[in-house]
Amino acid sequence: MKERYTGLVGDVGGTNARFALVDGEGRVRNLHIYPAANFASLGAVIADYLERTMGRNKRPPRAVIAVAGPVLDGEIEFTNLDWQVSEGELLAQFEFEAVKLINDFAAQALACPLFSAEALRPLGPKLRGGADCPMVVMGAGTGFGVAGLARSERGDIAVATEGGHAAFAPSDALEVEVWRQFSARHGRVSIERLLSGHGLFELYGVLAGMRQAEALLPDEKAVLEAAAKGDALAGETLDRFCGILGSVAGDLALTFGARGGVFVSGGIAPRMADRLASGVFRARFEDKGRLRPYVEQIPTSLVVHPYPAILGAARELEMMERL
Repeated sequence: MKERYTGLVGDVGGTNARFALVDGEGRVRNLHIYPAANFASLGAVIADYLERTMGRNKRPPRAVIAVAGPVLDGEIEFTNLDWQVSEGELLAQFEFEAVKLINDFAAQALACPLFSAEALRPLGPKLRGGADCPMVVMGAGTGFGVAGLARSERGDIAVATEGGHAAFAPSDALEVEVWRQFSARHGRVSIERLLSGHGLFELYGVLAGMRQAEALLPDEKAVLEAAAKGDALAGETLDRFCGILGSVAGDLALTFGARGGVFVSGGIAPRMADRLASGVFRARFEDKGRLRPYVEQIPTSLVVHPYPAILGAARELEMMERL
């Protein structure tokens, strides 16, 4: 019997575009990953994927695509990619019955209640989140994404944000100096300036200068690899990155009232999982003065599921089908 697909789901970031099909049982199938830089537009990637998986001129009836950037009136101009697209353009090009573009971290927020224990690694004590309480998901990669999830008896609502572009707040004298040097280069210093792949590498260079050491490593990947091999400066960079990430996570927990849990995802965090779990992340997360007792009760987890935005897009697709 020929497979029946109910929808196309995608997760398009600044580096990679991931696509999959959802079958009649709600299972995600035929995942394929594309380097986004190899294509001139989102439509070109979708066309290649559909021809590869379904054949020429065939397509499922609906599509939900998670995208890295703000979606305004069904349109997206990618923050870290030179693409623009609208739901209307995709409807016209592919003749879907319905298309929905959603922020990639909003998709991940929808996925948070679905994660099994195997899809998460606790960062700090194993705690149970408050039932039906808000959740927040955040993560560093090409940029820094943030989204919340409001929960009620009527269902879950993802709250897309551009929280990664909120201002970075130093927590000690060293971070004040880091802020000063970033500010001299960039002007306003956002969270994303530090908590991103490029930010990690730039932080390494700044710390090297402060330690009067030579910054020998060429990029953030090399910093991650060197830290794993015991390089002291690279290790300090990662520890500081984890601490800042923990501080931001705690601020977001307070902002969202995220007693249901804070989830850390993105391309960078899984590559420093042991350092995140070692204590500095959670210590900075809880360091909230008079509100320490509040945040101490909030679970923090590293998302180790490989495709959380695809999972969330599939959930959004299921909700579209119910309408």
